[in-house]
Amino acid sequence: MAKRYRYSFVKTKEAEKGKLSVGLAAASLILFLSAVLTAFALNGAYGFIVGGICLFATMLSVYGFIMGLLSFSEEKRMHRTSIVGSILNGIIMVGWLGFFLMGV
Repeated sequence: MAKRYRYSFVKTKEAEKGKLSVGLAAASLILFLSAVLTAFALNGAYGFIVGGICLFATMLSVYGFIMGLLSFSEEKRMHRTSIVGSILNGIIMVGWLGFFLMGV
């Protein structure tokens, strides 16, 4: 009896949680830009608004990092977006942590 080889030439879909992770990284970056523009427009006043935007963006990047890591458990899926989303959210998360520790 002949050997049976199982090659996967069929294009697999991206992991859904990986797509979500990349989207959350993009949302966190957009919120960062909006916080900078808001602080510039308000001349540094109303810091609680800018702080709230930044805190929400931080929570989005933390959630995106967790979703990126959880997306690796999906079987028979490509994990390109999972890798990109996890790395982006990890970098953004560390950046936000640095901003908060500096007191900016």
